Amino acid sequence: MSSLQSNYEKYHTHISSKHKWFDLKLKEVWQYKDLIWLFTKRSFVITYKQTVLGPAWLFINPILTSLIYTFVFGGIAKMSTDGLPQIVFYLTSTAIWTYFAGCVNKNATTFTANAGVFGKVYFPRLTMPISNVLGSLIQFGIQFILVLGVLTYFVITGEVHPNWWAFSLIPLVLVHLGMMGMGFGIIVSSMTTKYRDLTVLITFGVQLWMYATPIVYPLSQLGEGTLKTLLMINPVTMPVEVFRYAVLGQGTINYLFLAISWIFTLLVLVFGIMIFNKVERTFMDTV
Repeated sequence: MSSLQSNYEKYHTHISSKHKWFDLKLKEVWQYKDLIWLFTKRSFVITYKQTVLGPAWLFINPILTSLIYTFVFGGIAKMSTDGLPQIVFYLTSTAIWTYFAGCVNKNATTFTANAGVFGKVYFPRLTMPISNVLGSLIQFGIQFILVLGVLTYFVITGEVHPNWWAFSLIPLVLVHLGMMGMGFGIIVSSMTTKYRDLTVLITFGVQLWMYATPIVYPLSQLGEGTLKTLLMINPVTMPVEVFRYAVLGQGTINYLFLAISWIFTLLVLVFGIMIFNKVERTFMDTV
């Protein structure tokens, strides 16, 4: 009898619409880790299925974007890149920003884009946002290979001097931005179940956010003053600067604002998961 009871408890899943605010159900999400990987793989395959160049776009997009930035901001606007070669500066910045923007934009449509699946079968809905972050991480990994290839050339020529020891901080930067992007994304996704136009707003907002982050210009160019302080309050600024400090050897790191960014990220993530878990109970009635 005891063995039957233990087997029942092991394989029994109780699904209820009632959840506590702080019940994040992380244990249940971990049990569906295989499903997370399947969603990640599906997202990557669908993105480049039936395209002429396929995954080659992962290299073409950052190269074209970096060339445009080099022409517009480096050639026309004459913006400084702290003495670094413009192409490697913009290529590095584009790679890390694309990763963060992908985490936000993909998760911002979690409910509306997957309503068909959510309405047919039960699984922890949080597996979808996590798979979106992992998908963006895979894309970043491929683009980072391109960054390392270009970086190697400029290291050989002596124009760039990376802080090799700081490369160990890059995984922390990716976790940091992934958590922040997922938090913001699922908050927006929870709101778009009723207000669809927020999807358009978030796409425009992320574009503006990039210019409020030192992506196409170095933070050191701003000097000292209120504007620099405001940009350092931006929670994305410090992770980007840490990444640039490691890869390019130059970056402005303020540990106080980095700590504030981490605290902000954790608050946004926890709040986002709480709202996400609450909305998932009734979103099929409004989507």
